[in-house]
Amino acid sequence: MSNFELVGKRFNELRKMSGFTQSQIAEYLQVDQSYISKCEKNERQFSTDILEKAANLFGCSIEYFTNEDSAYSPMSVALRAKRVATEDLETIAAMNKIALNLRYMEELLKGE
Repeated sequence: MSNFELVGKRFNELRKMSGFTQSQIAEYLQVDQSYISKCEKNERQFSTDILEKAANLFGCSIEYFTNEDSAYSPMSVALRAKRVATEDLETIAAMNKIALNLRYMEELLKGE
């Protein structure tokens, strides 16, 4: 599987595991829903900016999207809300970014 195909596949898997619709993700990423659909089907490529924002939301590194052997698996987030607003997704992404940075710092300190 090429990196191009892996990105669409992993994005789709993470979106579905998180319980988000393409429309919700598109609104959060400030893109059209058809863009998400085409990227998941490998008809288009995600931009680096979009992947970075998505990585924060899904609690993974950009490397997870592009490297099949990535050691950093996504963090799981449990939501118990019937409706999730774009602001909620922004909050989740901010919390995940903090957690990812903490994970990275802990990895750096293991060597000392």
